[in-house]
Amino acid sequence: MREKVHTVRMINHIGVIGLGTMGANLARNAARNGATVAVFNRTGVKTETFIKEHGKEGTFLACHTAKEFCMKLPQPRALLLMVKAGEAVDDMIAELTPHLERDDILIDGGNSHYADTERRCRELAKHGIRFVGMGVSGGEKGALEGPSMMPGGDPEAVELLLPLLRTMAADDGEGGKCVAYMGPGGAGHFVKMVHNGIEYGVMQLIAEAYAILQSMGLDQAKIATTVKGWNTGDLQSYLIEITAKVLAKKDPETGKYLVELIKDEAGQKGTGRWTVEAAMRYGTSVPVMTAAVEARELSAHREHRVKRSETFPSATMETSMEPFGTDAVKSALTLATIATYGQGFELLDAASKEEGWSLSLAEIVRIWRGGCIIRSSLLGTLQEIYQEKETTQKKLKRECLKRFEGQPQLSWRITTAYAISRGIPAPALAASIAYYDTLRAASLPQNLIQAQRDFFGAHTYERTDKDGAFHTEWE
Repeated sequence: MREKVHTVRMINHIGVIGLGTMGANLARNAARNGATVAVFNRTGVKTETFIKEHGKEGTFLACHTAKEFCMKLPQPRALLLMVKAGEAVDDMIAELTPHLERDDILIDGGNSHYADTERRCRELAKHGIRFVGMGVSGGEKGALEGPSMMPGGDPEAVELLLPLLRTMAADDGEGGKCVAYMGPGGAGHFVKMVHNGIEYGVMQLIAEAYAILQSMGLDQAKIATTVKGWNTGDLQSYLIEITAKVLAKKDPETGKYLVELIKDEAGQKGTGRWTVEAAMRYGTSVPVMTAAVEARELSAHREHRVKRSETFPSATMETSMEPFGTDAVKSALTLATIATYGQGFELLDAASKEEGWSLSLAEIVRIWRGGCIIRSSLLGTLQEIYQEKETTQKKLKRECLKRFEGQPQLSWRITTAYAISRGIPAPALAASIAYYDTLRAASLPQNLIQAQRDFFGAHTYERTDKDGAFHTEWE
């Protein structure tokens, strides 16, 4: 590779590798916003089909080999990889690297593990290639019409890319765009990972609320109408909006509600599990996300669950939600959702401090306010908190805590207790309350655990009445 010095201050061309749903729609998005877009897929037929269907939407350059793909773009090249996370990313990087030159930019727009992104940044820097790990959220529609994008890695590369990315990103509702530099190394993919962890948690909470509404005797039409009515205040969000639509959708073949015909086995691609693992690494607690991941894992064993439903003994109570009704379920879902977002931002803050990323929580909240799957009105409140100075932050946090006073908190407890008494699995709801109660507990029973540890392992303990480490001969 020959050395070159580039004075380009913005890039208006991009190559997209991988023409699956997300890759194809991001390519179309860039072209619609005036960029020249080279497209390449290992399966050549997919490239030809893409050009046939979308070629008139902008300036596309169809490529059929990695070398051709690299050569058709001016320097510094900007190549967006939209391939499956893991080995496929490394394989594509290895295929492209011989055709790249110093200062070219590789962007991984998939859901890669942040540690892999850190490694790739280091390895490619040796060749003078700048690497960007970019989280992208918004699903199929967002990728085309405006996603939320979380680039991290090489700061100069991101600076060159930002003008183009801003044209592609969703609006944040305040005159800005839902894209910002997150930080060095794997920061961008870490932020996207936590985004997905929050997504797991909120989706599980909504599913549990749905199960509770069913147990209250509401028919499907009433449940759909109820959830649609919840799309206000702190619960106003993309996930509540689409849930109402999902619940109201009927199957054209049978006339039944479609959701009732879908198997209760939830899939996952790993980002939720990674979030839980990261929380353990950085010493934070994300119990709602943990419960959500475990709920998906348990749901996958459908055959065993059906068998056990016939053999496992039941000792449930015929309790009722009267006179509290659906409003209590709404309150429970609202407070549990707030707790879930809080857990995510605690993890972001802890990781940022340990890794030296200097993440701006205010910026993360801002770019999540449009385009992404977890966009919600609640993020507006969080943005106010995180963008203020410390003294104002404390005041705003106190205002936020008022949501947990009185009847809303009682409704949270009543709804969770109702689910448990009726044998309705509500692990995320229960975890959210346990998390809240632990945070507000002046004393915890972990003093007993510490005594037990000292008993069998001489691990010592500290006392409340004097300083020092102590060990007791318990027998």
